[in-house]
Amino acid sequence: MPPTASSIRRFLTAKARRGVHTAVHRGWEWVQRQGEITPHTHGRRKFAYLGEGACIGFPVGAIYGEPWISIGNHTLVGTHVTISAGFVPGLDLGPDVIVSIGSSCSLGRGTHIVGHQSIEIGDDVFTGPNVYITDQNHSYGDLDTPIGRQWPENNPVVIGDGCWIGTGAIILPGTRLGRNVAVAGGAVVRGEFPDHSVIGGVPAKVLRSHDPESGWDPPLRNHPLISLDELAALSVDGLEGLQLLQDKLREEAG
Repeated sequence: MPPTASSIRRFLTAKARRGVHTAVHRGWEWVQRQGEITPHTHGRRKFAYLGEGACIGFPVGAIYGEPWISIGNHTLVGTHVTISAGFVPGLDLGPDVIVSIGSSCSLGRGTHIVGHQSIEIGDDVFTGPNVYITDQNHSYGDLDTPIGRQWPENNPVVIGDGCWIGTGAIILPGTRLGRNVAVAGGAVVRGEFPDHSVIGGVPAKVLRSHDPESGWDPPLRNHPLISLDELAALSVDGLEGLQLLQDKLREEAG
């Protein structure tokens, strides 16, 4: 039975839709690549420093105050990430860098880093998506003035090398995280926390800590699949290394 006119139309319509779909997605991938900010694009010139191998994904969030923002080598900034220094673009914020992000960091999609005095993020810091970090808070001491109109208070933030900050965590002014601190998703963090600790909650508190002599308290539930040296080696092997890690996790699971 020969095809009918209606079946031919349906076939051609479906084919056209597939073509449009492919064109849209390929076009968007091209736009994303062209919109990235790297040391080899014009946008790099605005920053106090944008290191070799660094990349800010496109679409970007609100990025302004670039002359007071430093981003280290090989740091990857996800899409829709806001990094700002000062209240609005165009202000003179003085001689010093206000937002300093170290080398080999990874900032998850939708993260906000809002600096006014000093936010210092060390090397090898990773965040999940939608993390919020700020060194400024509203004051509320004047009972007769709306809080949003009262003079804000600044307090520097320091995040040590190797920290992991989970999805949706909020890092408030005055926070100082030591080296290799794990922050649970959704935590609201303020205060000082020691090296090699796990913190979480609202407000955040220490959930697990490490002593050089007695180890982890409370103890870890299971042993790592591979040593830290092996993990570091896999991380520089690109996709092949990640596939080996995925295979090890699958093997452990079952």
